[in-house]
Amino acid sequence: MAEAVIFLGPPGAGKGTQAKRLAAEMGFTQLSTGDILRSHVARGSELGRRVKPILERGDLVPDDLILALVREEIAAIPHPKVIFDGFPRTSAQAAALDGLLSELGISLKGVLLVTAPEEELVKRLLNRAQQEGRSDDNEATIRNRLEVYKTQTQPLVDYYQKTGHLRKINGLGSPDAVYRSIEAALVAEA
Repeated sequence: MAEAVIFLGPPGAGKGTQAKRLAAEMGFTQLSTGDILRSHVARGSELGRRVKPILERGDLVPDDLILALVREEIAAIPHPKVIFDGFPRTSAQAAALDGLLSELGISLKGVLLVTAPEEELVKRLLNRAQQEGRSDDNEATIRNRLEVYKTQTQPLVDYYQKTGHLRKINGLGSPDAVYRSIEAALVAEA
């Protein structure tokens, strides 16, 4: 059955870590728009050249570029079981994704909101920047990304709460404890 799970939450909340584990254990394909965009930048593709300055500022990539990227990625999966990590980020993207999922016959299994306090997020992201050498994770950019999240992405919480799909996950526990909360939320959704 074609289905999708959406991970929401601020940068550094642990969405990517948990999405990777869920993908590995439940047979989903993880679509991290951030990873896909950074790959394009590293390869120097046309898309990469267009989005590099946007990513370096910590701003959101325009909806039309992201939607085209997501459609292309889903089209490459024979029997889609997809985890969206870092997408959608705005209500307009969520509405467009609803339409795309419907068009492709993919049901929404759940929307998981992973949360953590802001100072913990900054600490995690600075640590990740050191470990991975990510130039888009300096403190000024991190704080801008968190502000962008609050103003532009936070409305998704209301959007998905109204659909009944939203499940809140505390991102402060151990990775195993957070994963158990995710499993329980998806079982409750089923």
